[in-house]
Formats: sequence, C-alpha cells, structure tokens
Amino acid sequence: MNRQFLLNYFPELTTDQLDKFMALPALYEDWNSRINVISRKDMEQFPVHHLLHSLGIAKVMKFKAGSTVMDIGTGGGFPGIPLAILFPEVQFTLVDSIGKKISVVNGVKDALGLTNVTAINTRAEQVPQKFDFIVSRAVAALKDFLPWTRNKFKKEQINPFPNGILYLKGGDLEQEMREANVKAAEYKLSDYFEEEFFETKKVVYIKMV
Repeated sequence: MNRQFLLNYFPELTTDQLDKFMALPALYEDWNSRINVISRKDMEQFPVHHLLHSLGIAKVMKFKAGSTVMDIGTGGGFPGIPLAILFPEVQFTLVDSIGKKISVVNGVKDALGLTNVTAINTRAEQVPQKFDFIVSRAVAALKDFLPWTRNKFKKEQINPFPNGILYLKGGDLEQEMREANVKAAEYKLSDYFEEEFFETKKVVYIKMV
C-alpha cells in the first residue's frame, strides 16, 4: 500500500492521517500473529478489503464534528478504526462481544494514539448511550441486527442525513430488506472505488429517527 493509493480516493487527507493509515497493515500483521482476527488470505488484500471497504461509509456520510458513532460487531476494529482516523473530531464507540477482538482494537488504538475511540467488550444491547449513527460490517442479517440498535439513537440531529444505520453489505438485498420490514437507501461502492472487489458491495442507509 502506498500513500497515493489513499490520496486518489481521499485527496484531503493530512500527513498525520496518512501516517496512521500507512501504519495499519504492520499493526494488524503483528496482532494477527497472536490473535487471528483477519484471515491470512484477507491480510494480503488488507488495503482494499478492510481499509478502503471501511472508508466506503465516508463516501456516503461525512460525519460532522461532535457526532457520536457506535460500531457494532467491530471485530478487530472495522469499520470503526479507519473511520476514526478519517474523522478525528467524531467520537467512536467500538463494541464486540469477543474479548480478544477488543484487545486488538485497544492495541491498535493505543499504538496510533486515537483519543476518539472507546472499545467495549460487551453486547450492543448492553450499551446505555445513544448515538447519532450506528455502523457495522455485515455482522448479521438486518432482521437480526435491527433489534440490537433499538433505543440507541439520539433525537437531535447534526448531520446531512437523519440519524440511523450505515451498514456495509454485499449482493442483492431485496429479500433481506423485506424480511427486516425496513426501507433503506443503497449506495453502490463501485460508484466510488474502481477495484473489482467493490462491484457487489454497498452501503445501506436506514433512517432510524
């Protein structure tokens, strides 16, 4: 991965942000050798499959300073860690029920000095705070995911979209939307990124307030 790869898609990145993004592959290689959070095959595609995929949410929503975002089922920190680097004035709460994955998130967060990230080893339903947005990367079918987000949204709004869910998913979602009984807007990531990986990838936005 080189700096130009990121600047092609995010030309406004600062030197500090670029340094942090460039540090991610080595950090995850190191953590992955101890705690397997990313498959070896996927590690080879880290810049596209994990970093750029996470940042796809930023192509749909530019979070305003002061926003609060929860990442449910963050795993090793996706999409939360890349988004936290991109939006340093937004507070991110990264939640996962598996403790060793949160250990990885804390390790990466501390190594990068990310003061806008809080990592919690719990289930999303147990988090008492309310947020402007909830993000996630295909941790469950929407009909199962939506109950985890109940009563988790602030009423007041400061962003371009009403508060809600931004969900990274792939493929044909028509049946999944029907089963979840929700209306959603779908944004094709192939409209923003040229890599073949994004041909079927989408950001799904669901208004929740």
